Amino acid sequence: MCGIFGYVGNRKDAGRIVVRGIKSLEYRGYDSWGVARMIDGDIFIEKNVGKIGGVNPESFSELSSIAIAHTRWATHGGVTKENAHPHISCDKKISVVHNGIIENYQELREELKNKGHTFTSETDTEIICHMIAENLKTSKDLPEAVRITCQRFEGRYGFLIINTETNELIAARTGSPLIVGRGEDETFIASDIPAFMEHTKTVNYIDDGEMVITDGKETRFYEINSGKEIDKRNVEITLDIEEAKKGEYEHFMLKEIMDQKDTIARAVNQDEEQIQTIANAIRDAQGTFLSACGTAGKVCMASEYFFSVVAEKHVNFTPASEFPIYHHFLVPESLLIVVSQSGETADVLEAMKVAKSKRAKVLAVVNSEGSTIDREADYTLLINAGPERAVASTKAATGQMAVMLLVAYALADKLNEGRAVLLETASMINDMLNPRYMEHVSGIAENIKEEENVYIIGKSWNYPMALESAIKIQEVSYVHAEGFAGGELKHGPIALIQKGTPCIALIGNDETKMDTLSNTIELKARGAHIIGVAPENNEVFDEWIKVPDAETAQAIVNIIPIQVLAYYLAIKRGKDPDMPRNLAKSVTVK
Repeated sequence: MCGIFGYVGNRKDAGRIVVRGIKSLEYRGYDSWGVARMIDGDIFIEKNVGKIGGVNPESFSELSSIAIAHTRWATHGGVTKENAHPHISCDKKISVVHNGIIENYQELREELKNKGHTFTSETDTEIICHMIAENLKTSKDLPEAVRITCQRFEGRYGFLIINTETNELIAARTGSPLIVGRGEDETFIASDIPAFMEHTKTVNYIDDGEMVITDGKETRFYEINSGKEIDKRNVEITLDIEEAKKGEYEHFMLKEIMDQKDTIARAVNQDEEQIQTIANAIRDAQGTFLSACGTAGKVCMASEYFFSVVAEKHVNFTPASEFPIYHHFLVPESLLIVVSQSGETADVLEAMKVAKSKRAKVLAVVNSEGSTIDREADYTLLINAGPERAVASTKAATGQMAVMLLVAYALADKLNEGRAVLLETASMINDMLNPRYMEHVSGIAENIKEEENVYIIGKSWNYPMALESAIKIQEVSYVHAEGFAGGELKHGPIALIQKGTPCIALIGNDETKMDTLSNTIELKARGAHIIGVAPENNEVFDEWIKVPDAETAQAIVNIIPIQVLAYYLAIKRGKDPDMPRNLAKSVTVK
């Protein structure tokens, strides 16, 4: 959940390079930041609390050919300058940046204290540099000391170190992502590709239990446990650097909402043979399960309805953090479908591990080609949404739903019909997201910006979209929001409604329309201020946000105006919609 980036090579402005690069990873963590550079054989560290966005890279242009940088999302220890990375060993010879959690850090910290090491932070990270320094006393060289150190760790980690003895960058990972970028006589290592995308598109993927040693010219990969050297193939990535920029938009979230004019159609552009192979795998499986976290979890919940309504197929959803508990239901003939924006979600990787332990197959729906989830799955469908930088997922979520709906149609032997529905939906979204529409939703946000509670109802696939609506509003505006199945109102939540309470009703022209309208009338009778999201207006609505009639794709079009509403609520309440407090884009810790 932190951003890490390192450089070693023939250039002499390593500090400037890593600061520029780490800025592009700030969505992974923005509590604090730090940079370590090697200058004339000594390590110089600068770090501070807050965001790195306002830091001038030119102030780090002093002669240096090796540097590491970090943006932090706090796990162990508060948001302080002392807890910010990089950390350095007692002898000032080894500095480290780290993503993940060393679960047995307390035991290791006490062991190191007893050997005379002094700690200056509350973090689990600091033990890494101290332990490497300790192991150097008995190891034959630094790589061996790193390897021995890693073998003591429990948990998930990815880290980079620099040291004063050699002009080398060393990295190791288990669980948390690291990717190597290959240039001419220079090497980049980062937790995500955008950090070095302006320099190279040639990469090597580091797998779990592997480490890397590079001086820029030569890069060697090893297994951590055995010490055996391994070969890696070069992979050419296809990401467009312009897609990772805000362009004319004030915030990434707004840009990514508007990107949905195109991304739904891109998600539908799937290889027909691959879609049919996956549909056949679902058809033949003895139990198909859906698993994901957060917004992707709500996509999976909606997909339960897609499979039920479109394909008449029973598929079960379980949150990824809970999935290991259900291992008793898995057999080799089972299929697990996982959904992740980043392709690195820790709980999803744990769910996959459980499924693999039972020899079940795994299908991944991801937005990040070459991510750990992509590489470890038996089948992968990419949603092709392009980089998503705002923490609150928008275009990735609707792209995921489009792909899952397409699979449901393929399972029903109606792939061409499904493609037609989704392409028509993409066209309608393009028409919907116009300046007048955005202004209308902004006006509704203005009307409710002082409210501290919002409730959302839906039925069928609009029920998980009610839950997702609550997530969006909570994430970026910090308004307390809750989503409910419309029929559950009478069983408790309706007690929360009083005069003027904003309530959003998500409605489509389907078999649940009248039921949801009845639930909305019940809210209105208790004094609720009703905001209807529906293809047609109704007298029960105090305010109406029109959406297209998208048939089976109604969940996709209904969530988009809520994304817009959440964005404008954040702006009008003075919040940063791209980087909401306490959250990070890629959740690589459990």
